[in-house]
Amino acid sequence: MKVLVTGKNGQLGSELQKSCPNNIELICFASQELNIANAEQVNELLISHSPDIVINAAAYTAVDKAETDVDNAYAVNEQGAANLATVCKHINAKLIHVSTDFVFDGTNTTPYTATDTTNPLGVYGASKLAGEQQINNILGAHATIVRTAWVYSVFGNNFVKTMLRLMNEKEQLGIVGDQVGTPTWAAGLANMLWALVTKNNNGPQANNVNKATILNWTDAGVASWYDFAVAIQELAIEQGLLTKAIPISAIPAASYPTPAKRPAFSVLNKAQAEELTGVKTVHWRAQLKTMLKEFANN
Repeated sequence: MKVLVTGKNGQLGSELQKSCPNNIELICFASQELNIANAEQVNELLISHSPDIVINAAAYTAVDKAETDVDNAYAVNEQGAANLATVCKHINAKLIHVSTDFVFDGTNTTPYTATDTTNPLGVYGASKLAGEQQINNILGAHATIVRTAWVYSVFGNNFVKTMLRLMNEKEQLGIVGDQVGTPTWAAGLANMLWALVTKNNNGPQANNVNKATILNWTDAGVASWYDFAVAIQELAIEQGLLTKAIPISAIPAASYPTPAKRPAFSVLNKAQAEELTGVKTVHWRAQLKTMLKEFANN
C-alpha cells in the first residue's frame, strides 16, 4: 500500500515517518516541495505517485498570525484541503486530514464529540473548518477527518520546548490556568493514524451516509496550560533536562491577551477513534514523560 504524506517536516509529519509500518510504501513531501495551496502542483505530484491514501499533515498553524494573514491561512487550510480532496477523488485515493479543536468555541462542559456544533472563534479555526467542509463535499465517505489539540513532539516548535527554554532562563513563570484541554504527543497521534490507514484500506468507513468520518484524537486526561507547565518542569528535572525548579503561577487568559481568541474548554471525546482503530489513548502525563526521555537522549 502506498501512502503519501504532506508537511513532512512538521511535528506530525516527522513522527509519521519515524513510525511508518514496514508494509507501507511511504512518499513524503515538505511544504517547499508540495505546496498544497498550489492546485497544479498537487495535481502533478499526486497523479504521478498515485497513492492509495493521502495523509494531510500540512497546515497553516500560526494561530495569532492568521488573524491578520487571513488569505494565506485560507489558501492552505481551505483551498489546500480542497485541492487534495479533488485529486484524491480523481485518482480514487482516500484522504486522512488532520484538523483541530479550534473548530469549537469552548463553551461545552463535557468533552466534544464529532457531531457537536462547530463555532470557531478566530481565523485559524474558521479556515480549518472550511477545509473540513470542502473535503466532506468533495470526497464524502472516502475521507476521514481527525481533530486533535495541543500537539507537541521532539520535532519542531511547541509548548514543551518553549517551556523548557523559559524555565532555564526565567526566575518565575505565569501560565494560563483557565484554558482546559489535553496535550497530545505527536508520536501517539501518528500511531493512531497508522492504525487508521490499515483500517481505511479495507473499504470505506461503516458510515451509512456519504459523509466524511470525523474522529477526535488527543492523549487521555485533562489539563490546563498551567497543569501542563507544572508537569513539564517536574518531569524535565527528573530527566536531567532542568537543574532547578522555578515558581510557576496560574494566570487568567484575560491577563495574557493574544490576537486570536482561544477556546476555554477543548477536551475531545476519543471513544469513536479508539473503537475504530483499536488504539487506546494513553494519559498525557505518561506520554509527556516518554517524550522528555527521548528529548534527553537526543
